[in-house]
Amino acid sequence: MLSASEEKYVLLRALQSTEKIGGRKILSLITKFNTYEKLLSSTLNELISINGISEPTAKKIYRVIKNLSHRSEIFYAEIEKLKEVGAKFTTLFDEEYPQQLKNIFLPPLILYYYGEFKKEDKNSVAIVGTRRPTNYGKNIAVKISAELTQQGLTIVSGMARGIDSLAHRSCLKNGGRTIAVIGSGLDVIYPPENKDLFEQIIKNGMVISEYFLGTKPDAQNFPRRNRIISGLTLGTIIIETAINGGAMHTAAYALDQGREIFAVPGNITSPHSEGCNSLIKKGEAKLIQNSKDILDELPISAKKEPSVSKRPEIQMTIFEAKIFEALGEESLHIDKISELTGLSVADCLVHLLSLEFKGAIRQYPGKMFARI
Repeated sequence: MLSASEEKYVLLRALQSTEKIGGRKILSLITKFNTYEKLLSSTLNELISINGISEPTAKKIYRVIKNLSHRSEIFYAEIEKLKEVGAKFTTLFDEEYPQQLKNIFLPPLILYYYGEFKKEDKNSVAIVGTRRPTNYGKNIAVKISAELTQQGLTIVSGMARGIDSLAHRSCLKNGGRTIAVIGSGLDVIYPPENKDLFEQIIKNGMVISEYFLGTKPDAQNFPRRNRIISGLTLGTIIIETAINGGAMHTAAYALDQGREIFAVPGNITSPHSEGCNSLIKKGEAKLIQNSKDILDELPISAKKEPSVSKRPEIQMTIFEAKIFEALGEESLHIDKISELTGLSVADCLVHLLSLEFKGAIRQYPGKMFARI
């Protein structure tokens, strides 16, 4: 005996698997009849009357609906397979389906997921960006994700290398809730090195996909995936992206969906910041310098004033302070630090090690250093 949700799943999958009945036509049916029960009891004349559905297509849909029980075994098997791996699903007909996502153009008909939907996820933001961020981008992603997490927001991203992974990890490190939207089946972890992150996210949030188990992470899946990332959230934050990067697709979807877009400005000569600077220049994204700039634009009540410009008082020697002042968000090589401060490389290394112990700076490979 199928549950109500499983019956809805079977109907949608039967329609999806029927030739020349695509997602748009199925959404037209849902818009017309609103509920599963009304669609199931629809007449051929009612189907023919829907804009965009020809009489031959209406007849095909009618046959699917009326002969559902005769072709359902394959979909029953899909449901059992989901249960075997502990995954769940929700359909566009179901109450737990995220309301913000329901309101976008072409929402997914079915979502497969690990975890649980929660009411507080309505207060969520997306953080996306390049797979190859600079140290500047890395620092900003970690900082903004942490600050927004501390304000109780859910962080949504795509679990890709680079900015996405940093945003998820920073959220988890700060005890927050994060959602990963992936472009493959739930049993295909991509990139594979994020297996530990995948498991952490499931324990402290959700992993969501519109693709059934076994679906490979093909290139064409990711642009479609991006509409879900922006659609789940109140706004999307872009941190470093090329002008043709995947994050720009997410920004375009957010714009179409009427959601807020925020962009972190960057070096005008850097291709990593070309996309962000372009969004700001065209007025499509708000320039942000800290998390408060984001919170001020969103229809939520912050828990507290985020300490975006305050740094815990750190006692420094005169030489440490000199080095700290020379550093910025973008990392500098030890030779450049020596040049700016007038101190020897050996002395700089001693003081930099002390500053690192005090939590004021971070060292990167190749003797590169930056403020935290």
